[in-house]
Amino acid sequence: QETDHEVRVYGRTRTIKAQVWNPTVANLTLMALGSSAPEILLACIELISRRFYSGELGSATIVGSAAFNLLVITAVCIVAIPPKQVRKVSDPA
Repeated sequence: QETDHEVRVYGRTRTIKAQVWNPTVANLTLMALGSSAPEILLACIELISRRFYSGELGSATIVGSAAFNLLVITAVCIVAIPPKQVRKVSDPA
């Protein structure tokens, strides 16, 4: 999605287009929320059911899940690329 902005440069008004969402960041954010949602929900349910006292799951579940996602999913992405093949992000910004 793009928006138009008017900018004055050297006394002249110009219209530029700016991206509101970076598609790569949006996709990664959605994947992070989707993969961590079960652990966060489980920790919230436990917290509420114990009258807001920490239980056995607590934050360790969320931290463990984040570590798993960071390490294992990154490793699978690296191993999935065939040998001697290079892939780059086309538009990091």
